[in-house]
Order: sequence, then structure tokens, then C-alpha cells
Amino acid sequence: MAEVPNVKLHNGLEMPQLGFGVFQMSEDEAEQSVSDALQTGYRLIDTAASYRNEEAVGRGIKKSGVPREEIFITTKLWVPAVNYEGAKKAFDTSLDKLGLDYIDLYLIHQPYNDVFGAWRAMEELYEAGRVKAIGVSNFDSAKIVDFVLNNKTKPMVNQIETHPFNQQVEARKILDEYEIVHEGWAPFAEGRQDLFTNETLKKIAESHGKSTGQVVLRWNIQRGVVAIPKSTHKERIEENFDIFDFELNDTDMAEIAKLDENKGLFVNHADPEFVKALYARDTK
Repeated sequence: MAEVPNVKLHNGLEMPQLGFGVFQMSEDEAEQSVSDALQTGYRLIDTAASYRNEEAVGRGIKKSGVPREEIFITTKLWVPAVNYEGAKKAFDTSLDKLGLDYIDLYLIHQPYNDVFGAWRAMEELYEAGRVKAIGVSNFDSAKIVDFVLNNKTKPMVNQIETHPFNQQVEARKILDEYEIVHEGWAPFAEGRQDLFTNETLKKIAESHGKSTGQVVLRWNIQRGVVAIPKSTHKERIEENFDIFDFELNDTDMAEIAKLDENKGLFVNHADPEFVKALYARDTK
């Protein structure tokens, strides 16, 4: 079984660089897929309260037979609960649903509501050892700077949309400045803009005897980005894990860099209607 490289968070904790995401999975899909992923060799599992499948993820962990101490579990705090008291309660709820004694990484899922109050609660959970690391998700560079300058503890991770069409080059500079690990969601851009049939990616994939998806994940690994692909198909789960027997060369990396459009394909955090939709989504 291939060994996944780790990245070191600024508190010294090591986090697998390749993980498995469960966004938009049903309970049944999440349970089976998590078990399949862990048995394949993945050790980072990424879920969230808003995905409404934490209980299924917990069952999948148990079903896999992989010891808890070998697994790195991430979940996230949803928008209406982003305040001091809400974060404490939501953390306990997630822990209970997952059936765990601790969480490895807890993230503020979106940059709204009382993020500073929630962060104080998360710092207390961290100091108590109930969570091994804390971070944020979907924070832009200005928000990261403001957050770092006004808190005792820097976020250890920022999970942001990252794929060949939105490479986050400028955002990465700020994350590196503050020693915050760059984790990318939607590494395949959910297939948008014909990623899987993109001519540049196909040509590189063919030269290595790999798939375009494998090339995209390898590109993330070589950039030091933590990638969390998702799939409900065991064959694809295994294929996405099979990326440690080849390496992209400088020409490959330069060609992929040319695909960057420097814009997100999914959400607009400046859109009032998007913010309203976030608050309207419950976690039950």
C-alpha cells in the first residue's frame, strides 16, 4: 500500500496530504465510501455538519476496521452556530454523531456570523485537547490577515476551492506567510469546464500512463496542497489513491499553470443571496 505524504501544521501535527471528501453523499453512500476509502489506504476523512452525514461517516470508520488513532478526521462548524456558545454545542453534536472521543481538525466552514466568538470557543476546545487542530474554510486573503492579527491562535488550515482553473496562487502566498496549510476542495472542479477531457491534462496524463484525475491530484501533491477528492465508486476511489508512482516534470507543471483563470466556479461570497442560502440550510 502506498504511503501518503504528510504536511506539518504549525502546531507540529501531521496531516495526510491526500484525503477523502463526502460532500453531497447520502448516508448510505457516505458509510460505504468511507469504509472503502479507509480500506484503500486513505487516512484523512473530510466531512461537515452541513453535509448531514456525520453519523454515516462514523459508521464507515467503524466498518473499515482501521484503528481510530490512524485516521485524521475533519468536520466543520456551520453558519448559524458560528458564535461562542453555538460552537461549543455544535462541536459536541458533531463528536456525538461521529461517535468519536476527539476530532483531529475542526474548521469554521464559512466566513460569516461571529467568527471571532466561535474561534474563542474553538481555542478552548483545542487547549482542552478535544480537537487536535483548528482552522477555517472559504476565508479570502484579507479575512485571513484580519483573523490572524486579532486572535491568539492562528488558523492551522484554510480549506478553499482549488483546481486547475482556480489555482489560488495569490491566496497561497498569504497562507505561506502565516504558515497556514492550503487545503483544496473540489480538486476536479466537479467536472466543470470539461476538466476530465481537457486537452492539456489529457496529453500530460497520456505521457505518464495515468488518468486526468490522477494528474490533477498529483499536481496538488507536488504544490504542497492537501487534496480531498470524493467518489462513491470503489474503482475511482482506488484510482484516485494511485498517484504515488509517478511525478510531473517542470514542463507538465508549467502547462497546468497556464490553465488558471483565477476565479471560482461554484460560489460568490459577495452575493447576498448566497449568504441568505447558507443561513437557511440546517444541519439536521
